[in-house]
Amino acid sequence: MPEYTTLEVSSLPDAPSPTDGKKEIDEAVGATAFGLNLYTAAPGQQASMGYHHHPDHEELFYVLDGELTFETPDGEFAVGAGEVFFVPPGAPQKGRATSDTPARFLAVGAPKAEDHATIVEHCPDCGTETERDLAMEDGVAVVSCADCGTVTDRFTAGPD
Repeated sequence: MPEYTTLEVSSLPDAPSPTDGKKEIDEAVGATAFGLNLYTAAPGQQASMGYHHHPDHEELFYVLDGELTFETPDGEFAVGAGEVFFVPPGAPQKGRATSDTPARFLAVGAPKAEDHATIVEHCPDCGTETERDLAMEDGVAVVSCADCGTVTDRFTAGPD
């Protein structure tokens, strides 16, 4: 017989993220084929750990409240409540909450096993466009320049 799972999403702990809240729903229910996270981002907060792409993984963002703006090589895309933004494999993007109120959104990705992200941004220390390394240190996501090792960001879990 199949194992069905229910849970109260608000009871999940927050995971490290640049947003005020990230609930890893997929991990909580044991999903193996797709990723599903619920985010809450204050106005101006970035919605990802950097300008990135997933080589073999597609993403879909569904905005529940507020607005996100995605920076891409093709320009910016504003996505409001009730709208979705689809990102095919290999397509770079960086999202930011751009409404006057917090943005709540679902991020769905598949296949889950191919969730590796490549973050490429300008390093303020060595001055080059380089990839970023991401490591977890005592529950904190630490982002650093792959070339010179400078830590460029640290993300902790939200208040929940």
